[in-house]
Amino acid sequence: MTEYLVIDRLDDLIDASRRLGEGQGPVAVDVERASGFRYSQRAYLIQVFRRGAGVFLFDPPPIGDFSSLQAAIGDTEWVLHAASQDLPSLRELGLEPASMFDTELAARLLGHDRVGLGAVVEDTLGITLAKAHSASDWSTRPLPQSWLEYAALDVEHLVDVRDVLMSELEQQGKTSFADEEFRAVLEREPKPPRDEPWRRLSGLHTVRGRKALAVARSLWTAREDYARNEDVAPGRLVPDRALVAAVLADPKSKQELAGVKEFTGRASRSQLDRWWAAIEDGRASKDLPLERATGGDSLPPPRAWPDRNPEADARLKAARPAVEQLAEALRMPTENLLTPELLRRVAWAPPEPLTAASLGEALSSLGAREWQIAQTAQVIVDAFVGSVQEPTKAAETAS
Repeated sequence: MTEYLVIDRLDDLIDASRRLGEGQGPVAVDVERASGFRYSQRAYLIQVFRRGAGVFLFDPPPIGDFSSLQAAIGDTEWVLHAASQDLPSLRELGLEPASMFDTELAARLLGHDRVGLGAVVEDTLGITLAKAHSASDWSTRPLPQSWLEYAALDVEHLVDVRDVLMSELEQQGKTSFADEEFRAVLEREPKPPRDEPWRRLSGLHTVRGRKALAVARSLWTAREDYARNEDVAPGRLVPDRALVAAVLADPKSKQELAGVKEFTGRASRSQLDRWWAAIEDGRASKDLPLERATGGDSLPPPRAWPDRNPEADARLKAARPAVEQLAEALRMPTENLLTPELLRRVAWAPPEPLTAASLGEALSSLGAREWQIAQTAQVIVDAFVGSVQEPTKAAETAS
């Protein structure tokens, strides 16, 4: 069995970077975080493989400075799986590819039934990867050898997978689709922070009244601040359901709060003063939240469209199966051809005059890629026009 070593010194990183720079072809990169255990999404292990150089495992916290690795491989194509998950953690360390190949996204565009890393490796190379440690706490030190082997295998086969998928993309005439998708992932701006992130509390729908919601908001904020300071996942301190239980119990004292049996979690009693202070702050708040979150620029749910905008409802009902049929012909999931959100938006308020060009401009302004527009714009326009003609024919027949 191969013994894997973790590089945790800057001098060793510099030497490894030199060796990777001397390798050949694309560079496979993967990141292990401690999601569900830590508050941050920082990288706790980075795996890098390149033909002619081998596999290297890096421990980011003690190394700190990854500029030598970026200099060595930054201009080389990186191969990642589900890149959008790993890029933020890599960017925190100053690691950024100039170009990349996303094996998960490529598998989606190709219509693979399974797109998890293990499934894609198995489908393309016939190699089975154990996924026993995918949900492990990667902030653990020292990392067990079995974990390191798992981590190394995540990148050791990735370049071979890339080559197989690239061949499939060429066979299906989808290389330009993939190139646009990969570039879009690299250039995508981070989502802005939610206006009221506390409303994501699981079970919040059971809380009634603006004053009670203010208490829920205060408890969520107190937990968030403590979790950030301790770098612990908030739910491991006090689960959502426990915070909501505390709100619903409406305790009259700190002792009553301690007596709420549903108020659980490893920090529920050790930080009782913190939670009670949050409850008092919430009750004293003059800035009471609304019963429901403001919708922003979101559309009404489609079930409300027949009453709110019957013409849009007819357009959506005509276009949705047309796009689904096109996706099936292209052998890819509908959401990769065009997201349901974009279709809903142009159905709700299509451009005037309605042409493939004007609809394409509308889709582009919403973030659709050129290949998506080229494939779908005329199909959607035809469906929209047909949705108007059908009721007209029905009315003429009735008269």
